[in-house]
Amino acid sequence: MTVALASLTFLLAAVCAGLMGYAIQRGATCTVAAIGEIAEQSSARRLIALAEAALWVAGCLLIARWIGFIPTLPGGFAVTVWTVAGGALLGVGAYINRACVFGAIARLGSGDWSYVLTPIGFFAGAASMMLTFGTIMPIPVRTETFLPDWVAIIFALYAVWRISGILRRMRSERRVAKHVWAPHEATLIIGITFVIMLLSVGAWAYTDLLSRLAMGMSDNADWRAILFVALLGGATLGGWTAGRLSSRRPTLSGMARCFTGGLLMGWGSALIPGGNDGLILIGMPLFQMHAWVAIFSMCAAIWIAFKVEKALGQG
Repeated sequence: MTVALASLTFLLAAVCAGLMGYAIQRGATCTVAAIGEIAEQSSARRLIALAEAALWVAGCLLIARWIGFIPTLPGGFAVTVWTVAGGALLGVGAYINRACVFGAIARLGSGDWSYVLTPIGFFAGAASMMLTFGTIMPIPVRTETFLPDWVAIIFALYAVWRISGILRRMRSERRVAKHVWAPHEATLIIGITFVIMLLSVGAWAYTDLLSRLAMGMSDNADWRAILFVALLGGATLGGWTAGRLSSRRPTLSGMARCFTGGLLMGWGSALIPGGNDGLILIGMPLFQMHAWVAIFSMCAAIWIAFKVEKALGQG
């Protein structure tokens, strides 16, 4: 690959990271919000939208394989008790933080500067994992996508139908000017931009960057950090265009809450391993069982936390 082509490829990935941040912001994409909607409104609309992000990644990868483009995909890990514990810690941390790792990006993009402490706390959790839990070695396992290639044709037809329907609805309702996108519209953009990044520069999630830096793995940290900046830039642009960008001075309680939530999510991510961004966009689409178990454990922990808070409030 020539230098010029490599530069164009990375530029494409950076643009996609920005679009992903924009979609996270405009769609208010967050696992905590999704489970809160179930606990308080008995609606699974946001959770289904997050699941659809995984569907878009899986379908786009099938199409890529069908046309002969087979990227290097990360492997999975064996399911252990630590997978469940890590998912629960991820959930409790996200609940305390009032946002998962997706939602924290949206909050930062809205100017809530207390959430600067979330990635810092996540880094601290990943860095102190061995000190806190001792040596826990995840067991790598080989995973395969068992879906046949002909499913890619079905997904391509579904994608055309889904995208055309969303475009018609946006035009008829003039939703481009609205402050918040529908969750399915946001997760569609998140899924597609993630696949483009995966095919161009490899699997990328900002929690993986923080985890790798915490473990002293600085290889490729420069371009991963640039993608993180692009992600934040896209979220900030989304907040500005939606009229939600308003600088809010951090409070001591807010910073403590965000750091604690990030710390717990860092521990949970190290135990699984993987943050909920990578689990949803990499593990679940690739049918890695540890990702499905961890996300279920995370969602269950958040749901229980909502119910306990409600019970205490009524007591």
